[in-house]
This record gives sequence, structure tokens and C-alpha cells, in this order.
Amino acid sequence: MNTVDLEVSQLNAVKVAAVQMRDFPQEKEAIGSIDFNEELSVQVFSPYSGRIVNLYGKLGDNVRKGQTLFTIDSPDLLQAESNLISAAGVLDLTNRNLARLKELFKSHAVAQRDLEQATSDQQAAEGVLRAGRDTVRLFGKSEADIDRIISGRAADPILVVPSPIDGQITARNAAPGLFVQPGSVPAPYSVANIDTMWMLANVSEADSPAFQIGQAVTVTIAAFPNRTFEGKITAITPVVDPNTRRVLVRSDISNPTHELLSGMFADFNIQIGDPIHALAVPLDGVVREGDGTTSVWVTSDRRRFTKRTVQVGLEHKGYWQILSGVEAGELIATEGAIFLSNMLIAGHAD
Repeated sequence: MNTVDLEVSQLNAVKVAAVQMRDFPQEKEAIGSIDFNEELSVQVFSPYSGRIVNLYGKLGDNVRKGQTLFTIDSPDLLQAESNLISAAGVLDLTNRNLARLKELFKSHAVAQRDLEQATSDQQAAEGVLRAGRDTVRLFGKSEADIDRIISGRAADPILVVPSPIDGQITARNAAPGLFVQPGSVPAPYSVANIDTMWMLANVSEADSPAFQIGQAVTVTIAAFPNRTFEGKITAITPVVDPNTRRVLVRSDISNPTHELLSGMFADFNIQIGDPIHALAVPLDGVVREGDGTTSVWVTSDRRRFTKRTVQVGLEHKGYWQILSGVEAGELIATEGAIFLSNMLIAGHAD
């Protein structure tokens, strides 16, 4: 018989507990890495050519939308402001000329056509000035800045390049004196909103049908061994990598304290169904036999133990799901099961 009787001196070597019901989540595991959310990341280029004058952001700095990242000395801005000042001067001249001709026209000192020409010139000058203001506004100058340029008759060639989003500076390739052009790589700055990060995992082709957009994801990071991060699947690539036979699964993960860093390795547990409520036995209570079967040691009096073959299923947080072999409430050895098996092998059996 597969039975072992313990002496009183051996009782402390074995701990006993009742078989209980526990929830076992239906999960698939995968290994992946953390990356920036590309939908919340931007490369910040200068909209016009020029040389960088000052830098106002360092790698890793948190910035707000509209905060200045760098300034450039822009010939295009200088030309636009010069045209604005010239247009303002022409409008001032045409305004004075129109006012003078109106007075002369009252005394019949000028012809009607002269007054009409002066009116046309004044209206044209107003249009040129409006266009000049709009052009300078495209460079990021405010209405107050534009009024100041006109009133002071002084062009300011310094173009301010702000951050287009709230986020963190993730790359800086700028330096004072560097000549930059629109769209010329690398971008002087890259900014990413890291409140949400991407988690990228390559799952096997065989497992891919189990994944669906919207499924919950639990992630563990080596840098934070006692914590988990929660997210959900947001994208699944519609192709299988022909070399690895794997499918890329992308998840969004909340990162409110900005602890997750791009490039970190991560273990993914992806829920593929509702939890299963089933019989459960501690891992130490299950013995794997040489023929591949699994067994537990059952007792009714805590002294006589009988080996019984069981079938195990899912594993979760220190417990095996038991598919068959024992019933809820039965007492089994939870620690010392190996001790009992060794006793049986050594011949200490009935």
C-alpha cells in the first residue's frame, strides 16, 4: 500500500491543511519591454531655418505645453518683421495722405480721382499690413509682440520654439550655434507624455488567437519585484513575423509616477477569460513522480498518510488547481510531502 505512518517524533516534519476552493485566473504569459507611447510622443523641429541661440530644457526635464525649449536666430523671422515694419510705415503714410486730400477735396483743391486713388492706396496698405501681421504671427509672436515691433520700429529675429505637449524631454540633439532646418533629423528635441507607456510583447503564433483588444494586462518589472502595473491590450499586429513566428501585442500601461522607463524588460500576464473557481492545493503539497504523474498525501488523523494520484491544472500564487483526485475539505500534507515520499521509497510503509 502507498501508506506511511508517522511516529510522534516525525509529526513536526509534516504540516497538514484542508483542500480549499480558490480562484485561478485564465492567463497567458509573455516577455516584452516598455516603450514610449508613440501616439503621445513628438519630435520638436524648428518651423524655420536658423541658428540655435539658447536652450531651456535638459534631458529628463518635465515640460508644459507652450514652455520654451529653445530659441533660434531666424533670418526668415527678421525678414517678416522687416516687411511688417515697412507695411506699417506705408499705411501711416497713406493715412496721412488720405486725410490731407480729404481736406483739400472739401475746398475743391484736388480732383475726385485723386481722392479715390488715395483711398485705394490706403486700403491696399491696410491689406498689406494685415498680411504682414499674419505672417509674423505664424512665427509664434503674440499680438502684443507685433504691436511692440511696429511701435518701436525694431525687428526681433529671435524665434521661440515651445513644447507642443505636456511631457518629459526624452532626447536632446540641440546645441547653441547649431544650424537647424524644418524636418532635418535628428530633431533638436523629443518630448513624450509618459503618464501612459506602451508595453510590447511578442507572443507565439499558437497563443495569438487567445488575445483580444481590451483584455486586461498585469505587468511585473524586475526593478519593482513586489509591485504590479495594470493596463489593457490596445493593438495586435495583423501579421506573423516569418522569422520568429510571433505576433506583436501592444498594451497601454498607466505610469502616473513616471517610474517606468523605456527599454525596461517586463513579464506580461494577460487575462484571456474569467477566473476559474476550483479546488486548490499548495505547491509544496504536490509531488511529481518519476513517471510524470502527480500525487498528494491524504490523511484523516494527521498520522497515517496515503498517497493519491491527482491531476493538476493551472498554477497561481503558490497553488495548483486540482482537476481530479481529491475533494474539498480533505486533509493533505502541505509541507513535508517529499519527506513522506522518501519514507515510502525507503520502505517505511505498511
